[in-house]
Amino acid sequence: MEMEIKTHLVNDKKIAEITSDKIIIQSIEDGTDLVGNVYYQDFGLVIIHEKNISPAFFDLKTGIAGEILQKFSNYRIRLAVVGDFSKFDSKSIRDFIFESNTSKHINFVENLAKALEKLSH
Repeated sequence: MEMEIKTHLVNDKKIAEITSDKIIIQSIEDGTDLVGNVYYQDFGLVIIHEKNISPAFFDLKTGIAGEILQKFSNYRIRLAVVGDFSKFDSKSIRDFIFESNTSKHINFVENLAKALEKLSH
């Protein structure tokens, strides 16, 4: 998994931004590895970009999103996914994003600034 973890400090909170030029979450195992990686580096707040996540994640029938997000939840790691989600026209993924955004735990936002703002409060 070729990725870099960039650290942002906002309001005394340490936020990990995962960056890569490749897809780093292809499967549930990749998501589990990522959770373990950031957890052991003592990050409780994580940003990942939608371009680094397999499109299968956004097809809720695959179950990948549910499994991975449950892992983040189990480890009490808050997550912000940055991307343009307007391209997804499935009602189920739109509802899923809307529901997620009502919680503090998982948020889907359009840019890095919004992700940092969400996670630092």
